[in-house]
Amino acid sequence: MHLETKWLEDFSALAATHSFSQAAQRRYVTQPAFSRRIRSLEQALGLTLVNRTRTPVELTEAGQLFLITARSVIEQLASVVRHLHHLEGQQGEVLQFAAAHSLALGFFAPWIARLREQGLPVASRLVATNVGEALHALREGGCDLMLAYYDPDAALQMDPQIFPSLHLGTTAMLPVCSVDAAGQPLFDLASGLSVPLLAYSAGAFLGRSVNLLLRQRALRSSTVYETAMADSLKSMALQGLGVAWVPQLSVTAELARGELKICGDAQWQVPLEIRLYRCTLVRKPAVRRLWRALEDGLGAPL
Repeated sequence: MHLETKWLEDFSALAATHSFSQAAQRRYVTQPAFSRRIRSLEQALGLTLVNRTRTPVELTEAGQLFLITARSVIEQLASVVRHLHHLEGQQGEVLQFAAAHSLALGFFAPWIARLREQGLPVASRLVATNVGEALHALREGGCDLMLAYYDPDAALQMDPQIFPSLHLGTTAMLPVCSVDAAGQPLFDLASGLSVPLLAYSAGAFLGRSVNLLLRQRALRSSTVYETAMADSLKSMALQGLGVAWVPQLSVTAELARGELKICGDAQWQVPLEIRLYRCTLVRKPAVRRLWRALEDGLGAPL
């Protein structure tokens, strides 16, 4: 039998919300992807766990019984992980970071380098993941610290007394596209013409702020590609297939080489705030030392 722990967490979220759409939002995945994961869990068990004919959805008798086990497994795994991180912290105080992909690639290394240059030798381990998985890891003790773009919706789900955060910097989502033979952008958002849009799928964190901007600016567009991954949108933009909004940290090299161009002025850019989160229930000495140092201004550009 092959079971993934994220399926158990998905099932627990569905049991709590009685809604595939709400549970998918809570788990930071699209509803189709969430539904497939619940189906995969049922297939692995050979059981029907959810009565989909009811609104709101209900668990079957088998589902209600399995929920007890699923929640117990989730809690036991979280407890074991927290204990192991505590032991590792006592031995070598290695800090485990979970970070959004673009921050892992474009922000984390220079930030850690600045900390070391300024006298704080941080021993770190980094896991690059999506926002939802990083948030879950922080909540369940799977990481010590989470590096993410500030998300007002996620903030509503996190008690700042338990999950405080620190401002580390700002960046932006940039509208980019490939270039023509003369090195000019293939598309121009100021032209008034309809543009092919490389869009974020429903529920994607970065897509919420972009979609709000597009509604406010009434951009004429037709969606030609959709995904939850910013790097995938960048790849499609490099192929000349349309305009994509991606974090500036993700396209620094491509902009410098002239492979991509920004195709709209400042009004088409979406500001992003970079924050570091921790859980106050974790009392790892290295976490407390780093947090105090950051509050004192360490880690800022020299």
